[in-house]
Amino acid sequence: MPTWLKVLLIILLIGILLVVGVIAAAGFWFYRNKDALVAKTKAIAEDARSFGENSDNQGCVNETISRYKADPGFTSAISNSIFMRICLDKSRDTAGFCDDVPKPREFMKSAQWKKDQCQRADLERDTHCQNLFTPIQQFCEEKSRP
Repeated sequence: MPTWLKVLLIILLIGILLVVGVIAAAGFWFYRNKDALVAKTKAIAEDARSFGENSDNQGCVNETISRYKADPGFTSAISNSIFMRICLDKSRDTAGFCDDVPKPREFMKSAQWKKDQCQRADLERDTHCQNLFTPIQQFCEEKSRP
């Protein structure tokens, strides 16, 4: 067997072991933290329902942005996206709320719209900001269905 093939096989084996190790570590971490994650998700959902029942669509967006600014980052973007989606479902309609919201599959319009939303929220330099606005698109798309 040529030396180059041996080296290639060793590199491939190391790569496979690394991938398996990362997956195993992620599974172990999730197993150890699942109860805390479930409890946190339930708390976010309850908080979002409560807020949404006393607010309109735009109020949910404003509250989500405010919460995110207080604690920015990847996990906060996920938590606040969940909050916004549930809040929007429970909130009163805001006139014209969905008028300029592109559908999620309109990729170019969607990217520009999210960029504009981040700029309006004074979060244009935040790498996770655009994820905050996906729930609005989902909400508006579902609302437009007959």
